[in-house]
Amino acid sequence: MATSIRLSRGGSKKRPYYRIVVADSRAPRDGKFIERIGSYNPVLPKGDEKRVVLDVERAKHWVAAGAQPTDRVARFLDAAGVKERIVRNNPNKGVPGQKAKDRAEDRATKLAEAEEARVAAEEAAKAPVEAPAAEEAPAAEAPAEEAAAEQAEG
Repeated sequence: MATSIRLSRGGSKKRPYYRIVVADSRAPRDGKFIERIGSYNPVLPKGDEKRVVLDVERAKHWVAAGAQPTDRVARFLDAAGVKERIVRNNPNKGVPGQKAKDRAEDRATKLAEAEEARVAAEEAAKAPVEAPAAEEAPAAEAPAEEAAAEQAEG
């Protein structure tokens, strides 16, 4: 019989409480188990001594008997010094997928186009400002000339 050391959930909704149990690997998560060897209360603060309660002697017995701990229980057993846990390292886990890369590339392209459009708009705004200023000067002289012509007539 293949046995595993795993967590069996108890507690109410949004208030989890787990029993650390040795169970047949084919049994349901919260179902039939062989022996209860501890408890885990994730609601308590991390430094609390009652957060993880483990019967170390029984845990050693079951590990020696071939029971396979789950990842979370393996952490508890490693902290208790029962069984050393192999540290996993997956450097590709944090790498975004192809669709995310495509979206980021599209976003960068759109930002670059928007920046180019903004620069072009600023340049276009500067160019017309200079041209009308040159045109306004003769227009300002025209009313002065008209006023001089009216004085000469009158």
